[in-house]
Amino acid sequence: MNRLKKRGLISEINVVPYVDVMLVLLVIFMITAPLLSQGIVINLPDVPADPLDTALSDPLVLSVDSEGRFYLNFGGDVETALDERSVVERASAALRRNAAVPMFVRGDEGAVHGRVMHGFALLKQAGANQVVLVTEVPDVVEQ
Repeated sequence: MNRLKKRGLISEINVVPYVDVMLVLLVIFMITAPLLSQGIVINLPDVPADPLDTALSDPLVLSVDSEGRFYLNFGGDVETALDERSVVERASAALRRNAAVPMFVRGDEGAVHGRVMHGFALLKQAGANQVVLVTEVPDVVEQ
C-alpha cells in the first residue's frame, strides 16, 4: 500500500524570484536612462510650444550654460566647455559625417540672449541650414 502512495519527483521551476529580479532591473533602467542623456545642467525656459518629432536620431546639441559657455555633444568630452573655434570645427565635422543631422541649441534661462544667438551663428558658420531652439514645455492644466 505504501508503494502506491509514493510520490514522484516534482519537475517544476519556481519563476517568481526571476520575475522579481527582472522587475527590479526594469525599475533601475527606467530611473537611470534619463540621467544618461545630457551631462550639462541647463535650466530651460518654460514656454508653450509643440513637441519635436521623436524620430530625429542623434541630434547635434549645442548647450549654452548660465555663464555663456558652449558645450557640444559631438567629439571629445561633452562636459568640457568649448571655445568658439572648437564649436565650429566640431559642428563642421558632424555635418561632414552626416549632412542631415538635426541641430539643436539649448540655452539656459539665465544665459544672456546674445550669447545664445551667438551659438546659432556659430552653427550657421559651420554650415548648418536649420537650427532649432530647444525649450522645456510646462505642464498645462486645463480648466
